[in-house]
Amino acid sequence: MSPKQQRGAVTVERVLDAALDLYASEGEAGVTVSALTRASGVSTGSLYHHFGNLHGVISALALRWLGRLLGELATALTSHQDARSGIEAVVRAYLEFVRTRPAAARLLHSPFADQEGTARAAEIRDNQEARLTPIEQWLDGHRKAGELADLPTPVIEALVLGPVIGMARRWLTLGDVDLEEAARVLPDRIWRSVGP
Repeated sequence: MSPKQQRGAVTVERVLDAALDLYASEGEAGVTVSALTRASGVSTGSLYHHFGNLHGVISALALRWLGRLLGELATALTSHQDARSGIEAVVRAYLEFVRTRPAAARLLHSPFADQEGTARAAEIRDNQEARLTPIEQWLDGHRKAGELADLPTPVIEALVLGPVIGMARRWLTLGDVDLEEAARVLPDRIWRSVGP
């Protein structure tokens, strides 16, 4: 990487770090160009050069955290040899991500992220291919071995992540659920829906 590319990468990281801090303290409405330039020390021109516009900043931030979440889920899943342990580990890893990174989790579960996911699903999937492929291979291997229900991957994904995402959204918006209790109860309940 050339020195110019390194400086560009540092600038991008500074803007994204500042954007998450602003999002955590002020919500989406607080992530403005002037607030970002103040918080990151990056010029307006540089911000537009790297991201195109404010939407590009939020989109890049969501993509960054989606990648980190998927990486953690892939590690949790693929580090287990048996299907049940892997599925249960994914449930716990997701809830732990939400509990320990609430600002990033709030962004990933926001209407903005939902709209981006709908509008750019194929592009986002292509961008996350390296993280998704090991998950799909693990699921396929365990399904073929008869250790998982013989269901298409999207159905298994919905059965595993649907309840977890619902719990995460509730905790992030209302705060009236205990994520530690959910991490004790949900893994077994979810396993029952996808086990053989």
